[in-house]
Amino acid sequence: MPIKVALMGLGAIGRGIARCALQKGELEIVAAVDLDPSRVGRKLSDVVDAPAPEVIISSDATAEMKKAQGGVLLHATGSRLDQVEGELAQAITAGLSVVSTCEELSYPWLRNPEIAERLDKLAQKRKVAILGTGVNPGFVMDRLPATLGAVCGRVDRVNVVRVVDSRTRRVQLQRKTGAGMNEEEFDRGVDDGTIGHVGLMESAALAALGVGLEVDEVDESIDPVEADDDMQGEGFTVPKGGIVGIKQVARAFHSGKEIAHLDLTIALGAPSPRDEIELIGEPGIRVLIPGGTQGDRATSWTVVHAVPLVAGSEPGLISVLDLPAGR
Repeated sequence: MPIKVALMGLGAIGRGIARCALQKGELEIVAAVDLDPSRVGRKLSDVVDAPAPEVIISSDATAEMKKAQGGVLLHATGSRLDQVEGELAQAITAGLSVVSTCEELSYPWLRNPEIAERLDKLAQKRKVAILGTGVNPGFVMDRLPATLGAVCGRVDRVNVVRVVDSRTRRVQLQRKTGAGMNEEEFDRGVDDGTIGHVGLMESAALAALGVGLEVDEVDESIDPVEADDDMQGEGFTVPKGGIVGIKQVARAFHSGKEIAHLDLTIALGAPSPRDEIELIGEPGIRVLIPGGTQGDRATSWTVVHAVPLVAGSEPGLISVLDLPAGR
């Protein structure tokens, strides 16, 4: 029998998830929830621009979740766990497992231990599972290093570099990483949490834990990347010397020693886009993905491929490290 699926959040990523789910034969989309008035009341097929079951998008989450009871909610509404906890709890209470793109849910024990405990207890009580995943966090800088660690006898340190040319990505990501801002706007955005990639600290913890290292502390820095030449964004131009993106570094420590170093650059025109993973140990291993892993489509497929795994998982709050390899 197909796994019943409900969609919540039909922004750019949510629509991508929907299109991928429509291509995965063992899933059946039975409900869709969104709060945008321009989408509510419309056919799912019209909103995602793809053939789809006769599902009408609704703003009534309670009613829509009932249609998917015993199935899985594909959740794509926010990055901050404290802002989406209510939606996640509502789905769990309704008897749905959850696969979410919420970055802080990828390893919520780091910054939101109390929320993590509440969700874990509720999920165990309702006998469902809940997972936060995506391409990053969820794969490139955490699950992939953990998978590579299977061929190493001892790992002392994890180094990951990810470089993304944001000209190939949607304008929301360009703006979220500071492109076109002045220095004051950038600093204010970093301080209030609106500028920067959410989930890098979670990835650092997962990367270290995934290769068997203990983590005592994780820290993070975010700095602007300046343009060497005039640079064109999606509908705007950044002059030479202006801010075109971010360089963000997260580090995990054990007993004062750095054991994971994650270096992320997302900027207009960033040179040599790539994903580069190195495990230092015995034996060590280094893997290079020229061009890097495409972000939006990869996130959508990561979420969709996780559905059968989560549906068959033990109840509770899990991480990508709990999933078997493959799809």
